Amino acid sequence: MTRLRALKSALLATCALLPTAAFAQQTLQTIEVVGVSPVQGGEIAKDKVPSNVQTMTAQDLDRTRTPSLLDGILQSMPGVSLSDQTGNSFQRDLDYRGQTASPVLGTPQGIAVYQNGTRINEAFGDVVNWDLIPEMAIARMTLQPNNPLFGLNAIGGAMSIEMKNGFTYQGGEAQLFGGSFGRMQSGAQYGWNNGTYSAYIAAEGAYDRGWRDYSSSSHVRRMYADFGARGDTTEFHLSFTGADNKLGSVAATPIEMLNQRWSSVYTWPQSLRLQMQMVQASLKWAPTDTLSFQANGYYRNYKSSRIDGNGTEVEDDGAGSFVIEDAAGTQWGINRNGPVANTLAADTALGQIDRNTVKTSSYGGSLQATSTTQLFGHDNHFVVGASVDHGNTNFQATSELGTIDNSLFVTGLGVYIDQPNAGLAPVNLNAKNTYLGVYATNTFDITSQLALTAGGRFNWAQINLRDQTGFAPLLNTDNNFQRFNPVVGLTYKITPNMTAYAGYSEANRAPTPLELGCSDPNNPCLIDNFLIADPPLKQVVSRTVEGGLRGELSGGSSAYAAAPPPYRKAPIKAVAVDDGWKLRWGISLFRTENSDDIIQVVDPANPLRGYFKNAGTTLRQGVEAKLDLTWNRWTAYANYTFIDATFRSAFDINDPVLGPLGVVSGNHIPGIPAHRLKLGAEYAVTDAWKVGTSINYVGSQYLLHDETNMGPKVPAYWVVNLNTSYQITKNVEVFGLIQNLFNQRYYSAGTRFDPAGFNTAGGGTAFALNDPRSMVPGMPLAAYAGIRAKF
Repeated sequence: MTRLRALKSALLATCALLPTAAFAQQTLQTIEVVGVSPVQGGEIAKDKVPSNVQTMTAQDLDRTRTPSLLDGILQSMPGVSLSDQTGNSFQRDLDYRGQTASPVLGTPQGIAVYQNGTRINEAFGDVVNWDLIPEMAIARMTLQPNNPLFGLNAIGGAMSIEMKNGFTYQGGEAQLFGGSFGRMQSGAQYGWNNGTYSAYIAAEGAYDRGWRDYSSSSHVRRMYADFGARGDTTEFHLSFTGADNKLGSVAATPIEMLNQRWSSVYTWPQSLRLQMQMVQASLKWAPTDTLSFQANGYYRNYKSSRIDGNGTEVEDDGAGSFVIEDAAGTQWGINRNGPVANTLAADTALGQIDRNTVKTSSYGGSLQATSTTQLFGHDNHFVVGASVDHGNTNFQATSELGTIDNSLFVTGLGVYIDQPNAGLAPVNLNAKNTYLGVYATNTFDITSQLALTAGGRFNWAQINLRDQTGFAPLLNTDNNFQRFNPVVGLTYKITPNMTAYAGYSEANRAPTPLELGCSDPNNPCLIDNFLIADPPLKQVVSRTVEGGLRGELSGGSSAYAAAPPPYRKAPIKAVAVDDGWKLRWGISLFRTENSDDIIQVVDPANPLRGYFKNAGTTLRQGVEAKLDLTWNRWTAYANYTFIDATFRSAFDINDPVLGPLGVVSGNHIPGIPAHRLKLGAEYAVTDAWKVGTSINYVGSQYLLHDETNMGPKVPAYWVVNLNTSYQITKNVEVFGLIQNLFNQRYYSAGTRFDPAGFNTAGGGTAFALNDPRSMVPGMPLAAYAGIRAKF
């Protein structure tokens, strides 16, 4: 804290000596710092980071503007978009530069996510469960492209989340809001410190019955607590994060059904329960003004349980028994212990209930040192560190034969499918992950305007799979991946208000246990449910080149240096004392090439089955541009992103409708819209009353699993939202939100499926359709209102 107090005093003293308001405007720019590694404590001025790093604070997550964490990220961060595979607003995908952080098993994950320096991509599939993060307790979020120091999965970027504590947040707050589709959500937080000790706690709960037919309701419960202590040179924190969520899902629905009824669903039930407890400890020690050490450790316990009603491959063999075919077309009884008789009516549609559970215990930690000692008389910022993460996962899955009624509900018959010869048998797998990383980065001020950053990280990953059933010994594999990923970049302050930057970096992603266990095209498996013996996959390696300009303009106001909040990473800002305007802007060009990219391929014989494969080289390149304006009573923003995402290698693929086809260089990667535009403005009608609006436009995209680009696209769409708030008293505020004001009908995502229908117990088909497009419909008009009180 000694350095921070000295910096604050120096800034205040400088302000007192400024001769004119105009000079103050020119000299006092916003000094914003961002982390250069997952562990907090190695922060550096944002203007010296050679990439389009983006930040958002707790104020940007204000419930008066957005109803959820992901909606807040969407509105505040250029280049970010949301997609939906589950039909649940708590379980959406975050997409950035054509890479994804998704809660859906089987989705290739290209973004690393950290909470207080702990990697929270789950060990088994690297998934990110956004609903497990206590939103109210978030202090700040930073999105980092072009930085391999964040380890595995940072091929598209990394999201670092800093949580509140009693030193950074004091007082209390409670809020309640609700509205359409039975949504009720509440939360409370309280922070305290006496200068030496601190305490903070936040708790949230939410209920949403969903708007789709037969959709299961969602219950969210989560909390965060932190206890801290600090002295002149040390600071220690012990925190706990817990969540117990039950989430209903309604996945993509055939477009023919949606044309008849917008809220219709295709096979159910679909539900998910997530439970998580995580304990973290962190220590910071600054023995001198230029040297500090940071350390953290964690233990995380995670469990997911999924129930999913689907169609089935099971059919009648013509002799009164249920059978299932292998990849070669040979029929086998559905149970290895003997035939199962078909006693159902001939017109009964057959289905199955797929269940899986993931139980993971993980632990690890990091150690880091930061030095700001000058080098050869020039400012220098050096960070070096190491991390270790270990996960132990048990994965189990079963399929129960069932029947499908007229509402497409699947009812289990108590008969479990157990036929390993057809690749469908109960699974009990143990997976152990060990990830080690050693990293260093250095930023050297060549001149007062020019800074050079260079560094890198060595990643080592070991993934061991062990079958626990005794019937799948070929699943027992040991896999090792290692790589050194460099980063280098320059920033140049062209004027006090404008900075240019350019950088190059590399990153890697190791295949997940799920991908390693499902990669044989001759033996496709049920995606996210079953694993079989497979050939090994290669790791994905990305190479990114990025360059851009950022800056700000202002006028019409004098300024003074605002005292920062009492924590090290707080920005020190120039604050206007009378009416004026400020325009912040930025533009970035990027090009990321992935070698040995991993994709999910659907089996044409059965769209429920598939496998993962290395698809050669892929390319994601584009432009990000943003404008943020504050003027008198107005605040406004405009963000635009263009992404050209293509395959650069030719390979064969199986289309679930058209059969075997070839992908050629230049085909677009499905599920990535080329154009994204976000506009928003808010006006203070009075000092107490504000009104605002936002517009989100998403361009067209190819359907998932349409790598050949043969089918029609998911159409482009736009959505308008409104918000308003009124400050009744200093401590009490009411607010209202309207989403999808014009009740637009749009599709948030889409995929290809086989419309042939379901097998019947008599050998025929039921519920056959014609159009192979299956879509996730966007939520219709929704309105919410709430109240917030501070004390």
